[in-house]
Amino acid sequence: MKTTKRALLALGLLTLAGVPRAYAQARLLNVSYDPTRELYQDVNRGFSASWKAKTGQTVEVKQSHGGSSSQARAVIDGLEADVVSLASVIDTEAIAGRGLIKKGWIDRLPNKSLPYVSTIVFVVRKGNPKGVKDWPDLVKPGVAVVTPNPKTSGNGYLAFFSAWGSVVLRGGSREQAIDYVTKLYKQVPVLDSGARGASTTFSQRHIGDVHLAWENEARLEVQEAKGALEIVYPPISIRAEPHVALVDENVDRHKTRAVAEAYLQYLYSDEAQEIVANRFYRPTNAAILKRHASTFPGLRMFAITEIAKDFPDAYKQLIAEGGVFDTIYKPH
Repeated sequence: MKTTKRALLALGLLTLAGVPRAYAQARLLNVSYDPTRELYQDVNRGFSASWKAKTGQTVEVKQSHGGSSSQARAVIDGLEADVVSLASVIDTEAIAGRGLIKKGWIDRLPNKSLPYVSTIVFVVRKGNPKGVKDWPDLVKPGVAVVTPNPKTSGNGYLAFFSAWGSVVLRGGSREQAIDYVTKLYKQVPVLDSGARGASTTFSQRHIGDVHLAWENEARLEVQEAKGALEIVYPPISIRAEPHVALVDENVDRHKTRAVAEAYLQYLYSDEAQEIVANRFYRPTNAAILKRHASTFPGLRMFAITEIAKDFPDAYKQLIAEGGVFDTIYKPH
């Protein structure tokens, strides 16, 4: 039986079958965390143009966004991601643990599958009326803090890790760190499920005095506020590591492995690394990061291994069921 063009299109094999290049089309779904919408809109345009020029194939990249841990759960429950670009290894490993991503995924791409890194900073009201400069200022009387739920959001648990590290890496004990985060979360009026929801709460609903945000989200938030908000860089915060990965089971079923692999590799190209920097993520290409040095103020970005064995261990100790967060947080 002769294979129809429609069937070939569904299989993503038109170019291999000798069908005219104009018919070739592929689709990918990138499941990501909340604040990457604008980044991947730019990346997707760049990749689609690059891929079209190289292969003649048209590729459409769809995006899905939400709290990072919620997004990981959605993929586990059947969301058909070809690639994931989540807030940290914790969420990607949750998917790998269900067999959807093959073992050794982190070593498939350069720099441990990290095309960019980030950190957590503070967004405050114009003029910084509460005088927030460092983590201890967040627990002063009358300071309301906006941060997402660490159970569902990468922003949320990275902010918790940052708060914890700000104590123990300055000589504080575990007991002092517990006391600090207990006070901090008593001053959080609402826990949104994801980073973008927290941004809306702070900048549009005008709740809170300081917002603990991804660096890129903070920059976007301040730009859109047109002078009503400012960024404060604390002296110390976490090195956030948003890994990217292929979802092997899905790409093999979708017949999209080749284009999905090329999509992730594109993130390391000079073109994409410039996009990354322009969207206020810190590129892992050292030369491009240096070119944008004035964009990224210095601060001590501590590694997760300075406060735990690794990200999963930190999550288990501090956020997972029965961890520190469960013992210190009481919903208002």
